[in-house]
Amino acid sequence: MQLFYLPDLSKENKTANFSKEESKHIFKVLRKNIGDNINITNGKNILFQGSISSISKNNCEVIIDQVVDQTPLPYSLHLGISLLKSNDRFEWFLEKANEIGITEITPLICDRTEKKYLNENRLNKILISSMKQSLKTYLPKLNPVSTLKNFIENKNNSDLFIAHCNDSEKKALIKSIKPKSSSLILIGPEGDFTEKEVEACNLKNYINVSLGNTRLRAETAGIVACHTFSIANM
Repeated sequence: MQLFYLPDLSKENKTANFSKEESKHIFKVLRKNIGDNINITNGKNILFQGSISSISKNNCEVIIDQVVDQTPLPYSLHLGISLLKSNDRFEWFLEKANEIGITEITPLICDRTEKKYLNENRLNKILISSMKQSLKTYLPKLNPVSTLKNFIENKNNSDLFIAHCNDSEKKALIKSIKPKSSSLILIGPEGDFTEKEVEACNLKNYINVSLGNTRLRAETAGIVACHTFSIANM
């Protein structure tokens, strides 16, 4: 099965039209023909199934035969993670987190964060690509970069967690998760959160949690957190 992405597609649409670039890929690379089946999502847990009615290198039109609501994640997970020095490592995290299952991501600037910017357009393309590759029909929301200080000031009704390696009492994340709930977890940069940052988060009701007995890279910690929530909700 191949999955295509058209963000503006709605249940009211009877046909779907691809861009010139995507049409060329479908026609020239995938060598699709009239009558071939096509699966499309709008990234909102909806699967559109149809067949090609016309195709050329400039345009591909699909007649939609069936619209199927997909089962969403049984939980909501928002992960706030520091920007990393390596673009590749942050992109790897996004790709794998999306494959495992995540709802929302906010890149953070913390006291020890060395990088202060990212290419949101490129990262959204990575999320779209990993969604299609893993045959998911939900595209996680990628928020603009925020400072940790501003981020924790936002009101949030989720269960709040902060994972760190500082010397303080922590609960195992797996034992702290409420299945089928809405959660937000913070992951720090290379060098971890400062004690001052942890204290500020604790004052905003973030619970200290542990991801295990070993020290993890920031991007690995993000993946472990995503996987832990997935396991807790199986």
